[in-house]
Amino acid sequence: MATVRKAHAVWSGDLPTGSGQVTLDSSGLGTYDVTWKARAEEAGGKTSPEELIAAAHSACFSMAFSLALSEEGKTPDRLETHAEVDFVPGKGITAIRLTLSARVPGLSEDDFQRLANDAKEGCPVSQALAAVKDITLSATLES
Repeated sequence: MATVRKAHAVWSGDLPTGSGQVTLDSSGLGTYDVTWKARAEEAGGKTSPEELIAAAHSACFSMAFSLALSEEGKTPDRLETHAEVDFVPGKGITAIRLTLSARVPGLSEDDFQRLANDAKEGCPVSQALAAVKDITLSATLES
């Protein structure tokens, strides 16, 4: 059975000067202010759809990579994934860069890179963002 997660947004005003809020309904973790300026210029204490996508993508990738490792009999000591989402007004999301730093005892560099790339392709958020032609991964296995 599918799980359903919910959020909602409320917007007032035109795009350049208006503002809104996005609320995480399922978790109840909070309501966050959003503006066009936060999306296209400086965040200024507000969030944007792209920042929320970056959060979702970094979490999803970390989970997918953790699963891939467990299927190989490996348990990470630590995974840290950063996601950067490029937004160009008039074009949309043009690129996403995932950066992984990980400590995984007993894992070779070749297996690490293979599993990381498989996780990038298999992550449900990566799949949902398939229209973004440039999703890259830089993965570093720490000793």
